[in-house]
Amino acid sequence: MAAPVQVGDPCGIVIFGASGDLAARKLLPALFDLYREKHLPGNFYILGAARRSWSDDEFRNRMQKAVAEHSRFGQPSRERWDSFVEKLFYQSLDASKADDYHKLSERMAALDKNQKLNGNHLFYLSVSPALYGGIIEQLGVAGLAQEGDGRWVRVIIEKPFGRNWETARDLTRQTQKVFREEQVYRIDHYLGKETVQNLAVFRFANAIYEPLWNRNHIDNVQITVAESLGVEERAGYYDQSGALRDMIQNHLLQVLCLVAMEPPSEFAAEAVRREKLKVLQSIQPMLERDVSLNAVRGQYGPGELGGGKVAGYREEEGVGDDSATETYAALRLFINDWRWAGVPFYLRTGKRLPHKVSEISVQFREAPLQLFACTAMQPCEPNLLTIRIQPDEGIGLRSIVKTPGLDVIGRSVDLDFAYSEEFEGSAPTAYETLLLDCLQGDNMLFASGPWVERAWQLVMPVLNAWEAEKPKDFPNYAAGSWGPAAADELLARDGRKWQLG
Repeated sequence: MAAPVQVGDPCGIVIFGASGDLAARKLLPALFDLYREKHLPGNFYILGAARRSWSDDEFRNRMQKAVAEHSRFGQPSRERWDSFVEKLFYQSLDASKADDYHKLSERMAALDKNQKLNGNHLFYLSVSPALYGGIIEQLGVAGLAQEGDGRWVRVIIEKPFGRNWETARDLTRQTQKVFREEQVYRIDHYLGKETVQNLAVFRFANAIYEPLWNRNHIDNVQITVAESLGVEERAGYYDQSGALRDMIQNHLLQVLCLVAMEPPSEFAAEAVRREKLKVLQSIQPMLERDVSLNAVRGQYGPGELGGGKVAGYREEEGVGDDSATETYAALRLFINDWRWAGVPFYLRTGKRLPHKVSEISVQFREAPLQLFACTAMQPCEPNLLTIRIQPDEGIGLRSIVKTPGLDVIGRSVDLDFAYSEEFEGSAPTAYETLLLDCLQGDNMLFASGPWVERAWQLVMPVLNAWEAEKPKDFPNYAAGSWGPAAADELLARDGRKWQLG
């Protein structure tokens, strides 16, 4: 029997920054695809809010082009778009002007009445992080954050959640003055990816893995998020951020928590988020004097990629010729709990690496006795579980088998599962998944305030050490390579190597 179609609650969706790139490339296409697949309720509206003086029709025309280009289903049919466009509206708004929020409130009240809604509202902050606090405060002043009489109000905040621990804590405090923690959805699109979600199912629905998922059987865990692109049009943001802030503090630590967490008491939001927070609280804090032993930074220089020459980071438009921003970061972390004590977790991310790939490598310990011969041409390596997050989503398990012939010689082979071969159709995008979860009030895949603050606390010693001593060797890896030599040395000191690259 087919699973029932999940449908979000009737509500009004207000997108701040609706004239921006995120709304056009991700949010409106995701909302249209949810509508197309009948995951949105019959009664809803989408109200774009931004400084541009657009009319409803101009907003609709622009979003039609965006949906045609970025929907996973391609160009929408005229019939589907005509029914969807009736739900699209636009309100010109200056985020710094209190009067504009009262106008917004009046417009929402009129749309609520027109769409026969009971006052459920979702606010999406698709704006510069510098505007988060002001918008949240003004929503409170205008009375738009109030719940009651069976209606709910929720707010989605895009990463980054602060620039450091202090600003993250300040943002949490600002938000808590207006919204309860249960109303706040801190979105990290990475957690909406199908393979990331599958981590929990893979770990806790298969009885054969849980007895092995500990320090007695696992030698190390590696999490890699590699990008072949440079900074593209994001130089202004990226040069003030860097790889550690942009990727490790949120994406990679979230994945680490899913790999390392204890089984929750139930597969429910609070139980899962509680176990993820416990992982962060168990990670051994890094002292600034130990950063050089446990962290590596890099910046790409000129090189070759995709069959052509590419510029170095300092040659990119919008980047200074003496920039000390890291485009590569790697960390070695230890989790001090009963399950993982002594097992290193290696995290790395970088730009202008050989190809775009995100994967988790779980290397098991070697068998205690080498009973079977191996050869230099056909080496026997320890069992390796590889969970590919993108782009070739799937799971592989490296095992040792006998090669054909009279001699008993072992060889490593891969047992492989690929999503594209096993399942038909396209999976929902990360934003579809997360938007629907928010509409249903499920915050399992969203970061909690305590989790965000703890994540910042863990990376602050590294950030402080790097900011105190500027790198003298940048750029220190060529575009198209797998990063600086120091990253290989980080594992070589432990007698290990990166599984990818």
